[in-house]
Amino acid sequence: MNAALGRRVAAEAIGTGLLVAVVVGSGIQATDLSHDVGVQLLANSLATVFGLSVLITVFGPVSGAHFNPAVTLAAWFTERHNPDGITPRDVAAYVPAQIAGAIGGAVLADAMFGEPLAKFSTQDRSAGHLWLGEAVATSGLILLVFGLGRIGRAALAPAAVASYIGAAYWFTSSTSFANPAVTIGRAFTDTFAGIAPASVAPFIAAQLIGAVLGLGIVAAVYGRYPTPAPREISIPGSEPEPVSS
Repeated sequence: MNAALGRRVAAEAIGTGLLVAVVVGSGIQATDLSHDVGVQLLANSLATVFGLSVLITVFGPVSGAHFNPAVTLAAWFTERHNPDGITPRDVAAYVPAQIAGAIGGAVLADAMFGEPLAKFSTQDRSAGHLWLGEAVATSGLILLVFGLGRIGRAALAPAAVASYIGAAYWFTSSTSFANPAVTIGRAFTDTFAGIAPASVAPFIAAQLIGAVLGLGIVAAVYGRYPTPAPREISIPGSEPEPVSS
């Protein structure tokens, strides 16, 4: 990525914040307009699909549009031997920015709809089948993101990732948070999309397990991650030769 770290961090914070604002705000709007839980979830998932697709399109060229610590950590792991890949310094900057952005997005959504600001959610989501749903949702997300990269189809990410998350709202028991930062942010709103603080840590643990499983599936399907080719150096008066390892 060619953008300076500060610009990339800003993109991650703003993008994650807007994503949470979309999720929380559409949930509040849905519950205001309908008492049917199925209609509420449909409205919430559709808004998330459209919003996420736009956000990836806008911020992807700057930061990669991770908006998700699980994706950032997976990117670092897969690119750790690549001098042009995500570095530990990038991870240390991205993850706090994503979390701060997520909290800010929840507060913004509450403010827009006149809800109490930064009120912790009372919606308990502590159950084994929900944790399984989070592991499945996150593993699928990681498979999609890094699978697209392995087959040279990364340009499809805005539509593909948004479509997957929209589908996972419905086929997972947890409605597919699949994102540690978003999970933390959603603890700060006592609305339709909220999650009780006590439920956050198990959700994040399930998501991280799912990320590891997703990377394992990518490796199993597409093979081991390729080692970057050695860089070349130019010696005056001679042809460039590869640097020996």
